[in-house]
Amino acid sequence: MAKVNTGRNILIVDDESESAILRAVRRRLEEEGWRTVVVEPEPGYSVGEEFEAAALWSIEQDLPDAVLLDVRFGEHRDDQFRGLGILGEIVERWPKLPILMFTQYAQGPDRETAVRGSLQWDSPVDFIDKLASPDEVVLRLRRLIGTSPESIPIGNNILLDVNARLVYIGAGEDRTAALDIQGMKFEIFRELATSWYRSPGELVAFSRLERYSEGEDPRASLRVRIREIKDAIGKAMNTRFGPSELILNVRDQGYRLVPPK
Repeated sequence: MAKVNTGRNILIVDDESESAILRAVRRRLEEEGWRTVVVEPEPGYSVGEEFEAAALWSIEQDLPDAVLLDVRFGEHRDDQFRGLGILGEIVERWPKLPILMFTQYAQGPDRETAVRGSLQWDSPVDFIDKLASPDEVVLRLRRLIGTSPESIPIGNNILLDVNARLVYIGAGEDRTAALDIQGMKFEIFRELATSWYRSPGELVAFSRLERYSEGEDPRASLRVRIREIKDAIGKAMNTRFGPSELILNVRDQGYRLVPPK
C-alpha cells in the first residue's frame, strides 16, 4: 500500500542544522505550521555520502512537502558541491517534490548548472542565499509548494486572471482585457507567469511551452506565439517590447518572464 503524507513536513538536509541560522529558520517554519524533520545520517562514510543516503531514506519514509537542501557538506573538496549531486538523485526519483537549495552560491555558474539539470525533469527547484531571512525562506517555500493564485499581478500594469483566462492591462478602473491573448497564447503566458510567481527569475524550459504549439516545428511556432503575446501586451501599453524585455529567450534552454519596470 502506498504511503500517504498526513502531515505538513519540511525535510532539512544540512550538516549545520544546529547553527543559529538554521535554528531560526526551523523556528519560523514551525510558527507557520510546518514540522521540520532534520536528516541525521549514520556515521561511517564521508559527510556528503552519509547525508545523501540519509536524505533519500528520509524522503521515502516521511514524504515531506518540500526539502530544504544545502549545497555544501563539510570542508572536503569532494563534498564542496555534494548537495548538487543529492539534488539530482532527489529530482530523478521524486520529480515533483519542491526543493529549496540553501547555499552561499546563490548566483554564478554552479547555480545555473544545477538549474539546467533540474529542468529536464520539469522540477520545482529554487535557490536562496544562506544568509536570507527566515521570512524569505518561508516565502520561497510557499511559492514552491503552493499552487498559483487566481490572479497574478506582473509589474504594475499587467494582471493575469487564471479563472477568467484573460490578461488585463492597466491599473484600477482603467484595466482592460488584452483579447488577442487567448487559447494557446494564454496558456503559454500563464505558464511563464506561474513560474515567475513561484520563483522570480526562473527559466521555463522549451519542453514545457512547446506542448502549446502546433505544426512540424514546435520551437518555431512557439517563437511566433511569444512574439504575438509581446506585441499584444505592448500594443495595449502603447509600447513595443524588445528581445530582452517582458519575455526573454535564453538560448537553447527556454524562456524567462521579465516584468516591465
